[in-house]
Amino acid sequence: MKTYGQYCAAARALDLVGDRWVLLIVRELLMQGPSRFTDLRAGLPGIATNLLAARLAEMAESGLLTRVDAPPPVATGLYQLTERGRQLRPVIEALTEWGLPTMYLDREGDVVHGSWLGMIAAARLRDAHPERGPLTIAIETPEAPVHLVSHDDGAGGGDGGFEVRRGRPAAADARLSGEARLIGGYLSGLLSLGEARDKGLRAEGDEDALRRLTPSQPMPSTAPGTSQ
Repeated sequence: MKTYGQYCAAARALDLVGDRWVLLIVRELLMQGPSRFTDLRAGLPGIATNLLAARLAEMAESGLLTRVDAPPPVATGLYQLTERGRQLRPVIEALTEWGLPTMYLDREGDVVHGSWLGMIAAARLRDAHPERGPLTIAIETPEAPVHLVSHDDGAGGGDGGFEVRRGRPAAADARLSGEARLIGGYLSGLLSLGEARDKGLRAEGDEDALRRLTPSQPMPSTAPGTSQ
């Protein structure tokens, strides 16, 4: 393992997670849960197979993840975060929040996965009226569509937060589709629903359900060199 060789908690943390792809592997395991090697490779476009294998081995050695044998019909090894690895969730959420002002920038060639947009929504959005019952919001992208489901406390209420689930739901209160920058702009709060629709976002379904989606906190300051 490479090391900065510094008696500093930040430096030692970066010794473990500072290599390229490590935090994105954590992101995928937080979003997908226990995953096959092929699932991780699909969620990390651009990574070489041998590099992914090396990173997974290093992360296992560092105690961030473990490999378990899945029962039939999967019958293959699954990678999952350890408790130590799951403690990186606030780090991923903080990086997501810090990077939000860049999400309206359109970069040619960027790959889009619905789970990444869902992660923004889970971090940023709250249901303004959880007492009205659970919400299901579908995020339609060509690659890896997902849906958001509001937390339910089992008594018809919840805390207003959302979790991300893979795939297209059988039924949804609302569906969002269109350019990734518009979905991301709306879910992050960079664009209002009206602004996003004017630019081409397709938001279909229950209008009341869409009005219940509200940012949980103000948008962070725009980063230098970016624009909204």
